[in-house]
Amino acid sequence: MKKIIFYTLSCIGFCSCAAAQDAAQSEVRKDLIAERMLVYQLDNGGWPKQLRDGSVVKYETQIDEALMARIKATSEKHATIDNRATSREINALVKAYKTTANKAYLAAAEKGVTYLLKAQYANGGWPQYYPDQSIYRAEITYNDDAMVNVLNIMLNIATQSNDFDVLYKSFAGKAEDAVKRGIDCILKTQVIQNGKPGIWAAQYDQNTFKPAKARNFEPASLSTSESVGVVRFLMRIQNPEPAIKKSISNAVDWFKQAKITGYRFAELPDKKDRALIEDPTAVIWARFYDFKTNQPIFGDRDHSIKSNVADISFERRNNYAWYGIWPNNLLLKDFPKWQKANP
Repeated sequence: MKKIIFYTLSCIGFCSCAAAQDAAQSEVRKDLIAERMLVYQLDNGGWPKQLRDGSVVKYETQIDEALMARIKATSEKHATIDNRATSREINALVKAYKTTANKAYLAAAEKGVTYLLKAQYANGGWPQYYPDQSIYRAEITYNDDAMVNVLNIMLNIATQSNDFDVLYKSFAGKAEDAVKRGIDCILKTQVIQNGKPGIWAAQYDQNTFKPAKARNFEPASLSTSESVGVVRFLMRIQNPEPAIKKSISNAVDWFKQAKITGYRFAELPDKKDRALIEDPTAVIWARFYDFKTNQPIFGDRDHSIKSNVADISFERRNNYAWYGIWPNNLLLKDFPKWQKANP
């Protein structure tokens, strides 16, 4: 009898340990940030960058009862690809699935991809928001790499790379078509100057493909930061067609011609303002350039456009990236490497 009791107790002890191990493994299979992303995902599959009350989505913030109420009050019209919203969640959830095998993360990522596929226009572009089409939200948006972020996801799916081989296989064909149409949109929106393609504007009218303005201080213009992102995406295409090669080379030529040497845009010694400061070692580019003159332009909240950054309001001058070095590594490292591989 003692032996039977001993065996039974041992079994109970073993089972308890096994149950504890299973519970521990189950806990390990959850990713805190991914779990919060599941909560924020909207019914249409997209994610907001801001909640209905205007607060910015921060996954580092613990979700309490009050925050949960605000999340639930946020509707599908807040779904966007602006500020990396939706693309960052899909990328993060795919990686979380790879490390945890939690199927909820994969399902949420696939729902997000379905949202992106639905949001794409027939002409290949993506709007900043979908389905909300108010103000400039319906425009084809390269601004802040919005469309490029989506296209990189689609290319990863189509080529089964960067962990995206875990998605349901039927997505590959759809993503390949999305990439093809996206590239067609990119080539059609490359701005022509004096018969030669240059770079891109930050956003375009979704019907006419004409460059469009966004916020009051973001005029329709050539945009260096966004164009660097577009070129980097095109350089990911394997065995590119001549049209893609030509597009990349023309954009690189434009960057070379538009660079500004001998100045940097920085805080003044008194730390009360920012301005162009002479620096013989510096090479920079303006954020926006005029279509006709290729000269830097600067917008303000009153819709005005200036040719000198010193002429815009103090608030805008000090709270926007009017100059930067965005094309620098592209010209010095990435393009030569790409050119060698694509003679």
